Amino acid sequence: MTIRITRRQALVGGAGIALAGAAGIKAPAIAQNAPIRIGGLTTLEGPFATGGQDAYRCVQMELERLNYTAGGRKIEFIRESSNAQADVALARARKLIEQDNVDIILGPLSGAEGIALRDYSRTLTGKSIVNGSSGASDTTLRNPSPNFFRFSTDGTQWMAGLGNHVRKTMNIAEVAIVAGDYAFPYAQVFGFNLEFCRAGGKSTQYWAPLGTTDFSAQIAQINRSSVGALVVVHGGTDGLAFMTQYAQAGGKLPLIGGSIMADATMLSARGPHRSVMMGMVSGGPIADINDDPNWNDFVARYRARWLKEGGFQSPSIHGVNYVTNLQGILAGLEAVRGDLSGNQAAFQKAMSAAKFKNPMGAEVSLDKNRQAISDIFLNRIEERDGRAQTVAFARASQVNQTLGVPEDRFLALGAPSRDNAGCIAG
Repeated sequence: MTIRITRRQALVGGAGIALAGAAGIKAPAIAQNAPIRIGGLTTLEGPFATGGQDAYRCVQMELERLNYTAGGRKIEFIRESSNAQADVALARARKLIEQDNVDIILGPLSGAEGIALRDYSRTLTGKSIVNGSSGASDTTLRNPSPNFFRFSTDGTQWMAGLGNHVRKTMNIAEVAIVAGDYAFPYAQVFGFNLEFCRAGGKSTQYWAPLGTTDFSAQIAQINRSSVGALVVVHGGTDGLAFMTQYAQAGGKLPLIGGSIMADATMLSARGPHRSVMMGMVSGGPIADINDDPNWNDFVARYRARWLKEGGFQSPSIHGVNYVTNLQGILAGLEAVRGDLSGNQAAFQKAMSAAKFKNPMGAEVSLDKNRQAISDIFLNRIEERDGRAQTVAFARASQVNQTLGVPEDRFLALGAPSRDNAGCIAG
């Protein structure tokens, strides 16, 4: 599905040139009247469709705020969708580049999609791919592409502090982990286990393919075990199906959530899952309740723009991640005054050096692999204002992709996978 949006072009075409002229700055030798074409890619089909819809809401809101202008040039935003499958995401990305002739892709949403687009970006000259919300760690950690940028943190980073909190503060010695059998949950489980097992904990993993609808056998096995807590690393309709069946099966273990479990896309859905999720602790890049002026302003604008048009009470993790990555693009475009000449070399250099605060008020910068270093929040689901919300109770500042472990030692642990879940003692 393709939806082409060109808005307010007449309002913005000469604004940047006028400002540059007033300041005595010579405009770059480029076709300033031509719009910069950004291709959006998110999942509007499949298990993460709800999150994908919110990603586009947030991107549209930010572009509207800027009158679809950056670096003095108009922006044309062209939407494309996938279904969380790598081959589909790759086909849609090729279409954006080859048929729509976009300059930059903003996306994708899901883990395996991100790795596919990372590989595709290596084949491109004069184009940039900037992540949407995809969180597989190896997208940027191993064999990174010079054309792929990620201003959002990855799935491993999102678990920073959670494993230690469960083992040392909650005093839980053994957990069962249920997770999706693909790249993003591998990263989340690895990040949790890296701390939990080194602190003396023990974990058992139960994997399920993306799109699984029947978790009854897993739940029965977990309910018969003697573990002290259940870690749930699903999301979207998979997460909803698991939690609904767990609640119906009388599950009573303390719950620890992956980052996209404790999100508006889950908490806004109605059903028995909500009762068992109260008190669930999780880690991630956002929290509904976060006393930061940036966040409160972003939430207020989001509600005013979208609450009557299908939006949530609070922006989703996917919406915030897409906006964070859009901020990186906009910072690069402002720095080079919209000049994408020279195969985007100056633009990509400017993006690599960008530093800014994202909607959560977290400082964002990139490492040598063009991967974000930023803040992570520990959250608890509480009833606030008559609805379930995530409340931040701790914050880890400036978390890097190896969670503070020296890079050579971290890489020696191997890539996260279903056979390498990161549970390594001491």
